[in-house]
Amino acid sequence: MDKTLTFKKEIRELPVPDLLKRVEDARNELYEMRVKSKTGQMEKSADIRKKKKEIARILTELRSRPEKAK
Repeated sequence: MDKTLTFKKEIRELPVPDLLKRVEDARNELYEMRVKSKTGQMEKSADIRKKKKEIARILTELRSRPEKAK
């Protein structure tokens, strides 16, 4: 199975508090990646793009839920 499909299936099964925690963690990782990129310590800059897509997928799932996550 494709990694993206596995990830999508995984986030669909998680409760809202866990999704919020994952978004927070992913944003922190993205910040660290950007710092490493600017200081020249990052090997693959494509990882930044992947992390941004991961955040977007989680936020999309949160917005599609009937209960409001705040």
